[in-house]
Amino acid sequence: MESLINFVQNEFITKKNLPDFKTGDTLTVYYQIREGEKVRTQFFKGTVIQIKGQGLSKTFTIRKMSGTVGVERIFPINLPTIEKIEVNKKGKVRQSRIYYFKNLRGKKARIKEL
Repeated sequence: MESLINFVQNEFITKKNLPDFKTGDTLTVYYQIREGEKVRTQFFKGTVIQIKGQGLSKTFTIRKMSGTVGVERIFPINLPTIEKIEVNKKGKVRQSRIYYFKNLRGKKARIKEL
């Protein structure tokens, strides 16, 4: 079964050249939004709190603060609507999934830069 899944992924999913990033980095993801006939580019800037999966089916979760409300978005790494990804800051964290980051406010919510 796994060989069939790997075959389909290698055959039909196109691999994108994206920058290397890890948990704790601050990214800006530019992606297309289609509204009827119109296509526009929107960006989502936030901190990577987890990277999940492997190979072509890998996903990453970005969290940003919009006012006082935290907003999270999950992006598949090979989403066809992603135009580009910019790495704004490299962060230094000790865990691969920083769920504790959701509960931090103010100065405690800072991540050390590399």
